[in-house]
Amino acid sequence: MTDEQNVLSRRAVACKGWRQLPGMLALPSEGMISTPVRLTEESDWPHDVGLRLPDLTDPATVGCLLALVREAWGTAIIVSYSYDDGLWETMWEGATAAGWCGRGDTEAEALVAALECAP
Repeated sequence: MTDEQNVLSRRAVACKGWRQLPGMLALPSEGMISTPVRLTEESDWPHDVGLRLPDLTDPATVGCLLALVREAWGTAIIVSYSYDDGLWETMWEGATAAGWCGRGDTEAEALVAALECAP
């Protein structure tokens, strides 16, 4: 994981709406000698799961992040790429063009930004 990805994962975990969901790929934190773990049912999670960070390059983990954003905002959230700005944007359903709730260079970054500013 790059330093930038590590920072983004830590930002996600710091959000009040964050929790680990089955399906996410959890990576070992710095200094851990371990392999990535695909989270299944909560009862099957490894004892060190709290020390792991989400792999926000993993499509299933990004999908779980989208579910958390929708839950936090309490509405449908749309994710799209703006070719005009060259950024990913998250918007709530029915919002105007300026009604985005998170933007970023990657889909995961836009979703983390939306989770950070969720009500």
